[in-house]
Parts: sequence; C-alpha cells; structure tokens
Amino acid sequence: MNAGEDASRGSWLVRNRMTVVSLAAVIAYAAFIQWIWGWPVLLRQWAEIGLVPVLSALVLLVGTYFIRCYRIYDYFPSETRGRFRTLLRVTQVHNLLNIMLPFRAGETSFPILMRSEFAIPLARSTSALLLMRLLDLHALFAAAGVGLVIGRDNQALGWLIWGLFLVSPLALFLLKGHALGILQRRLPEKLSKLLVEIEAGLPVNALAFVRAWLMTVLNWSTKVAVLAWVLATMGVLPLAACFGGALGGELSSVLPVHAPAGVGTYPAGITAGALSFGAPAKGAAFDLLASASVNAHLMIIVSAVVGTLLSIVLSPRR
Repeated sequence: MNAGEDASRGSWLVRNRMTVVSLAAVIAYAAFIQWIWGWPVLLRQWAEIGLVPVLSALVLLVGTYFIRCYRIYDYFPSETRGRFRTLLRVTQVHNLLNIMLPFRAGETSFPILMRSEFAIPLARSTSALLLMRLLDLHALFAAAGVGLVIGRDNQALGWLIWGLFLVSPLALFLLKGHALGILQRRLPEKLSKLLVEIEAGLPVNALAFVRAWLMTVLNWSTKVAVLAWVLATMGVLPLAACFGGALGGELSSVLPVHAPAGVGTYPAGITAGALSFGAPAKGAAFDLLASASVNAHLMIIVSAVVGTLLSIVLSPRR
C-alpha cells in the first residue's frame, strides 16, 4: 500500500512538475518582495502613481510575455505546434528564474526546460537562446535610439542611421552560411558534429530569421516604450531621459551584472541610463528620478509574477 502511494505521488509530481515549479517560484517571489519592501509599501507607492496608468502599464508589460512566447513558438514550429500554453508556462518559469538568480544563472533553465517538455536537444536550444539574446540586445539599443533621435536638430540623418542599425542583423545572418562553412572545415570531427546541432538551433532561412527579429523588435520596443511612459508619468524629464532610463534598467537585467530580483541593480540601471540621456543629476529632480526608478522596478517584478500566474491558469492539465 505504501509502495503504491509512493508511486502514485511520484507519478503526480512527474505529471505536474511544471506547475509545482511555477507555484514555488511565485511563492518565493512573493515572500522575497515582502521581505525586501513589504507589500503595503509597494501598494502605497503605486497609489501615488494612479490606478489607470498602473493597470495600463501592467497589461502592456504582460502582453510582451505573449510576444516573447510566440517568438519561441515560431522558432520551433514542429516541436511546439499546438502547445502554446505549455510553452507560455515554460517561458514564464525561465523568466522568473532569470530575474531571481544573479549573473544570468537562470538562463541555464531554458535548454533544460525545452528538453524536458519538447525533447529539443540542449545544443540546439542553447544556440537558439544565444541568438535570441543577441537580438534582444540589438532591439534594446534600437528602441533606446528613438530617444536619442527625438529632439535632435538633424533628425533626418538620425533616423537614417537608426534605420541602418535596425536592419543590420539581417545582413549578418545572410553571412552565417559562409562563416559556418569555414568553421566546419577547420574544426575536429567531434566539434563539427556539435556545430551541426548548433546550426540547427539557428533559423532555417532568412524569412524565419526576419520573423524572429520582428518579434524581438516588437517585444522590446513595447517594453521600453511602456517603461519610458511610466517614468514620464511620474515626472522624469526630459523625454530622452525616460527612454535612457528604460534602456538602462533592461540592460542591467540582460547583462551578467544584476542582483537577485534586480534589487538595487535595476533601479540603478534606470537612474544611470536617465542621467546619461540628460536627466538632472542633483536636487529634487534627482530624488524624483530615484523614486521613479524604484516604482518602475516594482512594476516589472509584479508583471513577471502576474504573467507567471496567468500562464499557470492557462496551462493545460495533463
């Protein structure tokens, strides 16, 4: 009887392992927020911003998680077809682990989860993740470039340079066949086999690459624009500094320098980015920027928690 109960319990854990991991991550996140700030303090800060701006920003930020999930869904069409909701849960668990763990340690969860849920080889999913992270960095800089161009005297030249930078990844992708061919000829046989698996993790053609690239641009443009709007709503000036702050915060989470949950590093990234783009460096304006940076960070945390809870609710039961 005990053996049967143990087997049943083990079977239940295997069937619902993603849900268990998701709920554990959400509970840990909620406890972490309470420990660092306290939920009453968080709610009072949001009340100062206003209900409508907060809810609008949260809806848009959660929407970016669906865009990111669709990018992966389209990236691995044969493996993920018909399982978008399961993939949404995988991407949200990966996102939470990325936020919670320092030095990008959470990135290792993506290939493991993709192998567990969709039987995608580690080398292939790791290769795909690396490409997507490079596209993420490019899109972040492209989105922040809008803030650099706005308000400049020679906007025509600025928009031309921005446009060329925006389409530069496609030119690099078209050269990948030549670069991989050179590596294939020079690497030992064992590494050559690994290179084949890595190449399988890249888009199969230019059209697939363009779709992934467009989803990346849409995702990060939306996120940076929302964060810039939130900072502007809270009184941060000038507008270019709002875009710079949004870029600085996101770069602090993409690069391998962030603290667990971005505590300290994300608001510091917003502040540094805003100062680089013309925000006042002292006085009441700087105090306003510091408080706005904390509020924007809290909004990012809550959007991640809401997105994960939503993915659990929408996830199919097996």
